[in-house]
Amino acid sequence: MFDWLVIGGGIHGCTISTYLLKHGKVQNEKLCIIDPHSEPMARWKRNTDRISMQYLRSPFVHHIDVHPFSLQQFGKISDQHNQFYRMHKRPSLQLFNDHSDQVISDTHLKKSWYQGIVTKVQKGKRGWEATTENGELIQSKNVVIAISVNEQLVIPDWARELALHSPQRVHHIFDDTLENLMVMKPPIAIIGGGITAAHLAIKMSTEYPGEVTLIKRHPFRVHDFDSDPGWLGLKRQGPYRKVKDYRIRREQIKEARLKGSVPTDVLHKVKGLEAKKKLRVVDGEVTSYTMDQEYLTLRVSSKAYQVRHVFLATGFLPTRPGNWVEKLIEEENLHCANCGYPIVNKDLEWCPHLYVMGPLAELEIGPIARDISGARQAAERIVASL
Repeated sequence: MFDWLVIGGGIHGCTISTYLLKHGKVQNEKLCIIDPHSEPMARWKRNTDRISMQYLRSPFVHHIDVHPFSLQQFGKISDQHNQFYRMHKRPSLQLFNDHSDQVISDTHLKKSWYQGIVTKVQKGKRGWEATTENGELIQSKNVVIAISVNEQLVIPDWARELALHSPQRVHHIFDDTLENLMVMKPPIAIIGGGITAAHLAIKMSTEYPGEVTLIKRHPFRVHDFDSDPGWLGLKRQGPYRKVKDYRIRREQIKEARLKGSVPTDVLHKVKGLEAKKKLRVVDGEVTSYTMDQEYLTLRVSSKAYQVRHVFLATGFLPTRPGNWVEKLIEEENLHCANCGYPIVNKDLEWCPHLYVMGPLAELEIGPIARDISGARQAAERIVASL
């Protein structure tokens, strides 16, 4: 029997685990972090490496450690150059990951690691019980559901059809089955207009200059952050918390989250590559395709573009994550809003000893819930309630 079970070992799961350990709320042997991967934050590291992200979008005070200036202090003893980007001090990806690794080492988080996939969570006689795909049972007094929407990939209809006929020609950039990008032969099309598509376009057009086309449905939406910084504090969160109608809260979240946007510095890189003819940028939507043994021809409006491979940087579905969560809701009669997301108290408790964070906490935390800042605020709320 564990005292705490954290389902999900990404940034959110590692943040709450760090807070619980450093605040003395649990010992390593009484904490279990279950995740499909063999290492903490494995998907984060794989996905950001895959698109060659150089700097995070969030500033230096957003990380998995307790003290807000922990990353900045770590940076002072690091021998890296260009560790922080300009005014907001956005950390380099390497520095952020090195700091995270140090926190994970300091807290001995791997002692609490359990590699597995949860298929069911239910209330038992002594507490909560989580069943894995291998049929193993994990019992715990408290549970934190810290899962993300990263498995819910958006695939356009035409790309889904293409994948049925020629699966090696089209890949979502965050598909778990995608291995080495560089085995894909140019010319290449990238579908998407947000920060992921922009990073990927920079990477691939640097590797294959003049042979990459970025196809996006809308003009670039330029925002340095993915929501107004006012949402980090009471300026926006104060009025939000006073809203009792969860349908209105959901609309505010949709309006506040700046989906498909890119920060200024990333846009400048894209524009620079476009000016040098290393990257072609097209506004429009793929309406159809044809293919032969070697090439795909994508039709966008009245024009056609011939490529060998397509990468989708089309994001994630907004539906509630976790297939097993539906059964848990039914069995425990848990409250949800019309959008299907949990209605929780201010401590992020869905029912006694069952907590949520990440996307599942956004009706309480607001539009930053999925971000690193949201992970920190969620961890602070949960720990402060104990």
